Amino acid sequence: MVYSLQDAKAKFSELVGLCLKEGPQTVTRHGRNAVVIVPYEEYLRLTAPRQSLGAFFRSAPRAELHLERSREPGREVDFG
Repeated sequence: MVYSLQDAKAKFSELVGLCLKEGPQTVTRHGRNAVVIVPYEEYLRLTAPRQSLGAFFRSAPRAELHLERSREPGREVDFG
């Protein structure tokens, strides 16, 4: 839902309740989107430090991988 700044001030408790129940709520100022109010847990998720791809792979559990390649020749392909 979108609230004007005036409505957001007048209905702040309702705005917070909707945010917790339905998710982020937008507040406009002078007819333009100004801010989004989000639940605290969502804010923490969005601002948490991101792990680099290298760190992700280094922290992944190790697994043994056994690959076998067939020694049979491949099929014939006609390029003509």
